[in-house]
Amino acid sequence: PRQFQLTRFLACTRMRAYAQAMSAKTSAGESGSVLRRERSALLAAGLTYGPAELIDFLIPLWAGIALGASASQVGLLIAAELLVSVLVRPLAGRLADSRERRTLAGTGAVVYGISCFGYAIADSMPLALAAAAVGGAGGAVLWVSLRAIVSERLAVDSGVFARFMSVQSTGSWIAFVAGLMLLGQTTLFAPVLAGCGVACLVGAVALFASPVRQVRVPDGTEAETTGPAGSGVVARLVQPMLIASATTTVAEAAVSILLLLHLQRGMGLEVIEAAYVFLPGAIAMMVLPPVLHRAVVRIGRRRAVMAASVFSAAFAVSLAWVGSPVLISILWILSGVAFAVLMPIEQSVVAEAAPNSVGTAMGVYTAVGLLSAAAGAVAAGVLYEFSSWQAACLVSGALILSGAVLGPWALRKLGAADVPAEEPPVVSG
Repeated sequence: PRQFQLTRFLACTRMRAYAQAMSAKTSAGESGSVLRRERSALLAAGLTYGPAELIDFLIPLWAGIALGASASQVGLLIAAELLVSVLVRPLAGRLADSRERRTLAGTGAVVYGISCFGYAIADSMPLALAAAAVGGAGGAVLWVSLRAIVSERLAVDSGVFARFMSVQSTGSWIAFVAGLMLLGQTTLFAPVLAGCGVACLVGAVALFASPVRQVRVPDGTEAETTGPAGSGVVARLVQPMLIASATTTVAEAAVSILLLLHLQRGMGLEVIEAAYVFLPGAIAMMVLPPVLHRAVVRIGRRRAVMAASVFSAAFAVSLAWVGSPVLISILWILSGVAFAVLMPIEQSVVAEAAPNSVGTAMGVYTAVGLLSAAAGAVAAGVLYEFSSWQAACLVSGALILSGAVLGPWALRKLGAADVPAEEPPVVSG
């Protein structure tokens, strides 16, 4: 009967409206949950990145003074942490794709904090090596998982990695200022190292307290059946960006080491004086990433990568003839601007290229970055010892400038959007 059909139509309409309302409410709830996860991850990044950078800076000094380690033993200590970190990162990436990321990141922060406490109480090289190995493993799990968490809102907010870098840089200089001031007051490394451990544990608490990840499965026959891919598959998938990133990272790491060597040996600056030279560039990396991201959205990723590569290369080449620490400090801002543009773009593109295996992709990407930085450090030492200062700067600048070609090439090969697209936010009525 017509009346029954009308009643059924109205009932179906109400059910459909109720389902849509519930879907919108659920989507809004999930969006808020992901936002809270991102905020917790950013807080944890600020609390843990600074101690990690400070530890990397202090350990060579600490090992030589507190343990009486030789130069070769210091090198072994640094190599131990690097090797463990590189080996663990692909595994950490696969875990980040198949396990709860906040738990993994929090566990990594705890393990890294234990490493800091290990350094604080170590009175021999075996204990120091154990702390280094633990730190390498904990740092690998922490940073791969944090990047995977941050990537969860990349589709709706293309600036997440810019904020991530800004928070990291802020945490780094807060840790340096606090740590070096404390070290100046006590002249003891143990309180500073233990303070780094406490900061990591606070970051772990922030991660453990964040919401659980909510993964939405598409309806019907369009449900995803493809799980996370292995490290080898993902490495081939993001290979163009790995090539571009590795080439420029080698040169940029070489420039950083070359500059440090030149400031200490060529200009006779003390450690704190050399740190002040790097300060303007560090401030640029703290403040500029979110600002420059808006510029990237306006001009496109390819033009931004080309401009950043030119800025960084100009700084490297200028070092060959600049002899004033003050002028070097001002020019270092160019390098800070380049990093503030390039790093968020690289990480965003890697995440976009492997959406079902973001953790694995970040594991591979960061492992390649560590190896490239190590190669750049070795190359810098060789160039500085067996070549002229000008030649070393020019070679590094040429490699960095190649990023103006390799970067856009990688973006095209990966099919990355020149202007990052963002989905409109879900608004519930």
